[in-house]
Amino acid sequence: MVETKGVIKIPIGLHARPAVIFIQKASEFTSNIKLIKDEFEVDGKSIMGVMSLALGHGEEVTIRAEGEDEQEAVETLIKLLEELA
Repeated sequence: MVETKGVIKIPIGLHARPAVIFIQKASEFTSNIKLIKDEFEVDGKSIMGVMSLALGHGEEVTIRAEGEDEQEAVETLIKLLEELA
């Protein structure tokens, strides 16, 4: 299991189009991916789960991956949150 904290740098937050892009990228990995904000943990490959966190600009989120490509998954998804800005 690998997990890393990141900050949402997307001006509109992780809503609508950025959430779809995130989920598409997360779905490329075989690892189970979770997004964690405070005490809430959701499936990082689920549009409803990601949208339910309502992650806004500047908020901190933890990305956790477990599986054979976990390290690459976490690194790629953290980078994506920074590059979508």
